[in-house]
Amino acid sequence: MDIKPIRAILFDLDNTLIETARAGGVAIQKTSELLKLTLGCDDVTIREICDKFKEKLLHETFDSTAGKTIDELRVGHWEESIQDRVGSCPRPSLATECYYLWKNSRLELLSLSPEICKLLKELRTRYKLLLLTNGETQTQREKVLAVGCEEFFDAIVVGGEHAEEKPSPSIFRHCFTVLGVEAQDCVMVGDSLDTDIQGGFNAGVRATVWVNTGGSKTKGSVKPDYIIPTVLYLPDILADLK
Repeated sequence: MDIKPIRAILFDLDNTLIETARAGGVAIQKTSELLKLTLGCDDVTIREICDKFKEKLLHETFDSTAGKTIDELRVGHWEESIQDRVGSCPRPSLATECYYLWKNSRLELLSLSPEICKLLKELRTRYKLLLLTNGETQTQREKVLAVGCEEFFDAIVVGGEHAEEKPSPSIFRHCFTVLGVEAQDCVMVGDSLDTDIQGGFNAGVRATVWVNTGGSKTKGSVKPDYIIPTVLYLPDILADLK
Protein backbone atom coordinates (compact mmCIF):
# COMPACT_ATOMS: atom_id res chain seq x y z
CA MET A 1 0.00 0.00 0.00
CA ASP A 2 1.30 3.42 -0.92
CA ILE A 3 2.05 5.76 1.99
CA LYS A 4 0.44 9.15 1.60
CA PRO A 5 2.77 12.14 1.57
CA ILE A 6 2.82 14.59 4.47
CA ARG A 7 0.49 17.48 3.70
CA ALA A 8 0.47 19.50 6.91
CA ILE A 9 2.59 20.35 9.94
CA LEU A 10 1.15 21.39 13.29
CA PHE A 11 3.51 23.50 15.41
CA ASP A 12 3.39 24.31 19.08
CA LEU A 13 4.42 27.89 19.95
CA ASP A 14 6.01 28.25 23.40
CA ASN A 15 9.54 26.83 23.68
CA THR A 16 9.13 25.26 20.25
CA LEU A 17 9.22 28.29 17.95
CA ILE A 18 9.86 31.01 20.55
CA GLU A 19 11.97 30.94 23.74
CA THR A 20 9.21 31.67 26.24
CA ALA A 21 11.02 30.15 29.21
CA ARG A 22 14.13 32.26 28.61
CA ALA A 23 12.08 35.43 28.14
CA GLY A 24 10.13 34.65 31.31
CA GLY A 25 13.36 34.24 33.26
CA VAL A 26 14.64 37.65 32.18
CA ALA A 27 11.26 39.22 32.96
CA ILE A 28 11.31 37.72 36.47
CA GLN A 29 14.80 39.14 37.01
CA LYS A 30 13.63 42.62 36.03
CA THR A 31 10.67 42.32 38.38
CA SER A 32 12.99 41.12 41.16
CA GLU A 33 14.97 44.34 40.82
CA LEU A 34 11.80 46.42 41.17
CA LEU A 35 10.77 44.46 44.26
CA LYS A 36 14.18 44.78 45.88
CA LEU A 37 14.27 48.53 45.26
CA THR A 38 10.74 49.01 46.60
CA LEU A 39 10.70 46.59 49.52
CA GLY A 40 14.33 46.79 50.58
CA CYS A 41 14.33 43.04 51.26
CA ASP A 42 17.21 40.59 50.96
CA ASP A 43 17.73 38.46 47.86
CA VAL A 44 16.27 35.34 49.48
CA THR A 45 12.98 37.07 50.27
CA ILE A 46 12.72 38.55 46.78
CA ARG A 47 13.39 35.14 45.23
CA GLU A 48 10.72 33.57 47.40
CA ILE A 49 8.18 36.17 46.25
CA CYS A 50 9.02 35.52 42.60
CA ASP A 51 8.99 31.74 43.09
CA LYS A 52 5.54 32.04 44.65
CA PHE A 53 4.29 33.97 41.62
CA LYS A 54 5.72 31.36 39.24
CA GLU A 55 4.05 28.60 41.25
CA LYS A 56 0.70 30.39 41.03
CA LEU A 57 1.21 30.85 37.30
CA LEU A 58 2.01 27.18 36.83
CA HIS A 59 -1.13 26.01 38.62
CA GLU A 60 -3.36 28.79 37.33
CA THR A 61 -6.95 28.15 36.32
CA PHE A 62 -8.83 30.86 34.49
CA ASP A 63 -12.58 31.12 34.02
CA SER A 64 -13.52 33.89 31.60
CA THR A 65 -17.07 33.88 32.97
CA ALA A 66 -15.96 34.62 36.55
CA GLY A 67 -15.84 38.37 36.04
CA LYS A 68 -12.06 38.83 36.10
CA THR A 69 -9.67 39.37 33.21
CA ILE A 70 -6.46 37.38 32.96
CA ASP A 71 -4.57 40.59 33.76
CA GLU A 72 -6.56 41.11 36.95
CA LEU A 73 -6.03 37.49 37.97
CA ARG A 74 -2.27 37.76 37.54
CA VAL A 75 -2.04 41.08 39.36
CA GLY A 76 -3.68 39.13 42.16
CA HIS A 77 -0.94 36.48 41.92
CA TRP A 78 1.69 39.15 42.57
CA GLU A 79 -0.31 40.75 45.35
CA GLU A 80 -0.77 37.44 47.16
CA SER A 81 2.87 36.46 46.63
CA ILE A 82 4.08 39.73 48.16
CA GLN A 83 1.64 39.60 51.06
CA ASP A 84 2.45 35.97 51.85
CA ARG A 85 6.11 36.88 52.36
CA VAL A 86 6.22 40.46 53.69
CA GLY A 87 2.67 41.36 54.64
CA SER A 88 1.01 44.46 53.22
CA CYS A 89 2.54 46.24 50.21
CA PRO A 90 4.22 49.60 50.85
CA ARG A 91 2.13 51.03 48.05
CA PRO A 92 -1.16 49.69 46.64
CA SER A 93 0.06 49.78 43.04
CA LEU A 94 3.12 47.55 43.57
CA ALA A 95 1.44 44.30 42.47
CA THR A 96 0.13 45.98 39.32
CA GLU A 97 3.58 47.43 38.58
CA CYS A 98 5.17 44.01 39.04
CA TYR A 99 2.68 42.31 36.78
CA TYR A 100 2.94 44.73 33.86
CA LEU A 101 6.73 44.90 34.13
CA TRP A 102 6.87 41.10 34.00
CA LYS A 103 4.28 40.82 31.23
CA ASN A 104 5.65 43.55 28.97
CA SER A 105 9.28 42.53 29.48
CA ARG A 106 8.44 38.97 28.50
CA LEU A 107 6.52 40.02 25.39
CA GLU A 108 9.33 42.38 24.30
CA LEU A 109 11.84 39.53 24.47
CA LEU A 110 9.78 37.07 22.43
CA SER A 111 10.68 36.74 18.76
CA LEU A 112 11.01 34.30 15.90
CA SER A 113 14.66 33.98 14.98
CA PRO A 114 15.61 34.77 11.36
CA GLU A 115 16.48 31.10 10.91
CA ILE A 116 13.05 29.95 12.05
CA CYS A 117 11.34 32.55 9.88
CA LYS A 118 13.27 31.24 6.88
CA LEU A 119 12.37 27.66 7.78
CA LEU A 120 8.65 28.43 8.06
CA LYS A 121 8.64 30.30 4.74
CA GLU A 122 10.30 27.37 3.00
CA LEU A 123 8.02 24.79 4.60
CA ARG A 124 4.89 26.71 3.67
CA THR A 125 5.73 26.36 -0.02
CA ARG A 126 5.31 22.57 0.37
CA TYR A 127 3.00 22.02 3.36
CA LYS A 128 0.03 23.52 5.11
CA LEU A 129 1.18 24.98 8.43
CA LEU A 130 -0.94 25.43 11.54
CA LEU A 131 0.02 26.91 14.89
CA LEU A 132 -1.62 25.03 17.76
CA THR A 133 -0.98 26.54 21.18
CA ASN A 134 -2.50 25.84 24.57
CA GLY A 135 -3.30 28.66 26.96
CA GLU A 136 -5.63 31.50 27.79
CA THR A 137 -6.82 33.39 24.71
CA GLN A 138 -5.56 36.90 25.48
CA THR A 139 -2.16 35.70 26.66
CA GLN A 140 -1.50 33.53 23.62
CA ARG A 141 -2.90 36.01 21.11
CA GLU A 142 -0.63 38.70 22.57
CA LYS A 143 2.36 36.43 22.01
CA VAL A 144 1.31 35.74 18.43
CA LEU A 145 0.98 39.48 17.81
CA ALA A 146 4.29 40.27 19.56
CA VAL A 147 6.29 37.86 17.39
CA GLY A 148 4.37 38.63 14.18
CA CYS A 149 3.98 35.01 13.16
CA GLU A 150 0.55 35.14 11.49
CA GLU A 151 2.05 35.40 8.01
CA PHE A 152 3.73 32.00 8.30
CA PHE A 153 0.62 29.94 9.03
CA ASP A 154 -2.53 28.91 7.22
CA ALA A 155 -4.34 28.91 10.57
CA ILE A 156 -3.74 29.65 14.25
CA VAL A 157 -5.65 27.68 16.89
CA VAL A 158 -5.55 28.75 20.55
CA GLY A 159 -6.62 26.15 23.09
CA GLY A 160 -8.31 28.69 25.32
CA GLU A 161 -10.83 29.40 22.56
CA HIS A 162 -12.05 25.79 22.51
CA ALA A 163 -13.75 23.40 24.89
CA GLU A 164 -10.61 21.24 25.18
CA GLU A 165 -6.89 21.83 24.67
CA LYS A 166 -3.98 19.55 23.79
CA PRO A 167 -3.70 16.60 24.38
CA SER A 168 -7.43 16.15 23.72
CA PRO A 169 -8.15 14.66 20.29
CA SER A 170 -11.02 17.11 19.77
CA ILE A 171 -8.80 20.15 19.23
CA PHE A 172 -6.62 18.18 16.82
CA ARG A 173 -9.71 17.12 14.87
CA HIS A 174 -10.67 20.79 14.67
CA CYS A 175 -7.22 21.54 13.21
CA PHE A 176 -7.56 18.79 10.62
CA THR A 177 -10.94 20.18 9.58
CA VAL A 178 -9.59 23.72 9.31
CA LEU A 179 -6.77 22.56 7.05
CA GLY A 180 -8.87 20.08 5.08
CA VAL A 181 -6.58 17.16 5.89
CA GLU A 182 -6.67 13.85 7.74
CA ALA A 183 -4.66 12.86 10.80
CA GLN A 184 -2.29 10.69 8.78
CA ASP A 185 -1.48 13.66 6.57
CA CYS A 186 0.02 15.51 9.53
CA VAL A 187 3.12 15.85 11.67
CA MET A 188 2.93 17.34 15.18
CA VAL A 189 5.96 19.32 16.38
CA GLY A 190 6.33 20.52 19.95
CA ASP A 191 8.38 20.63 23.14
CA SER A 192 5.88 19.05 25.56
CA LEU A 193 5.64 15.29 25.87
CA ASP A 194 2.41 15.57 27.84
CA THR A 195 0.49 17.87 25.50
CA ASP A 196 2.14 17.98 22.06
CA ILE A 197 3.47 14.45 21.70
CA GLN A 198 0.76 12.67 23.67
CA GLY A 199 -1.84 14.81 21.89
CA GLY A 200 -0.45 13.94 18.48
CA PHE A 201 -0.47 10.26 19.40
CA ASN A 202 -4.05 10.50 20.71
CA ALA A 203 -5.15 12.16 17.48
CA GLY A 204 -3.44 9.60 15.25
CA VAL A 205 -1.06 11.87 13.37
CA ARG A 206 1.49 10.34 11.02
CA ALA A 207 4.46 11.32 13.22
CA THR A 208 5.30 13.26 16.37
CA VAL A 209 8.48 15.32 16.67
CA TRP A 210 9.72 16.29 20.12
CA VAL A 211 11.77 19.47 20.24
CA ASN A 212 14.00 18.65 23.21
CA THR A 213 16.10 21.77 23.68
CA GLY A 214 17.22 20.85 27.19
CA GLY A 215 18.39 17.32 26.52
CA SER A 216 15.72 15.82 28.80
CA LYS A 217 14.87 12.13 28.84
CA THR A 218 11.53 10.79 27.73
CA LYS A 219 9.24 9.84 30.58
CA GLY A 220 6.55 7.26 31.12
CA SER A 221 4.79 5.81 28.13
CA VAL A 222 5.05 8.92 25.94
CA LYS A 223 7.45 8.04 23.14
CA PRO A 224 7.90 10.54 20.29
CA ASP A 225 8.63 9.22 16.82
CA TYR A 226 11.50 11.66 16.45
CA ILE A 227 13.58 13.82 18.78
CA ILE A 228 15.43 16.95 17.65
CA PRO A 229 17.33 19.59 19.68
CA THR A 230 15.80 22.47 17.74
CA VAL A 231 13.00 22.93 15.24
CA LEU A 232 15.65 23.80 12.64
CA TYR A 233 16.34 20.06 12.29
CA LEU A 234 12.78 19.42 11.11
CA PRO A 235 13.63 19.23 7.36
CA ASP A 236 15.75 16.12 8.06
CA ILE A 237 12.72 14.45 9.66
CA LEU A 238 10.44 15.40 6.81
CA ALA A 239 12.92 13.99 4.32
CA ASP A 240 12.90 10.73 6.28
CA LEU A 241 9.10 10.61 6.15
CA LYS A 242 8.94 10.83 2.37
